[in-house]
Amino acid sequence: MENWSEYVKFFAALLAIVNPMGAVPIYINLTASQSRSQRNKTSNIAALATAAILLTVLFTGELLLKFFGISIASFRVGGGILILLMAISMLHAKMSDVKQTEEEAEDLEDKDNIAVVPMATPLLAGPGAISTVILYAQRQSSPQHYLLLLGLILLLAFVTLLVLRTAPTISSLLGKTGINVVTRLMGLVMAAVGVEFMANGLRQLFPLLAG
Repeated sequence: MENWSEYVKFFAALLAIVNPMGAVPIYINLTASQSRSQRNKTSNIAALATAAILLTVLFTGELLLKFFGISIASFRVGGGILILLMAISMLHAKMSDVKQTEEEAEDLEDKDNIAVVPMATPLLAGPGAISTVILYAQRQSSPQHYLLLLGLILLLAFVTLLVLRTAPTISSLLGKTGINVVTRLMGLVMAAVGVEFMANGLRQLFPLLAG
């Protein structure tokens, strides 16, 4: 990436897609029976697992694409469509089925540990976040580039931890309407990110479009 604005864009896009604010109601519901210390432990594990998943993808994502013979251009289009579909759900203040289906939500009633599944994945580090990390990672191959992305992913995990730790306070201050407003704003950002990924991918697949 050529300048700092691209890294700012990466963090903003990843924050919108992970959307820890949108996960607050689900987190509160899933941890309703836990003590404060248990909720803190759950939030710690969820944030660490989110970082671990995204960092693993950062360093192995492009290798996986090469292994399956998928071009970056095709992945850009596919990732853009995926993010756009998620954004449309968020603009309606709904949780996309890409992140969690009704069947998966019902299965949670029998789960004791919800920090990794479903909180870290697929709710936080879901397909959209994974696609975004892979697409930004391949823009350069320098160690500095990867170190900056690593630092921004860790920063995102810290923000996620803060949001989850203060989830009850956020919920009481904003209420469901306030959280829905934030979710819709994040959805708007996600929609723009998805369209940009698709446009760049299509230009690579069909060079005549660039003219």
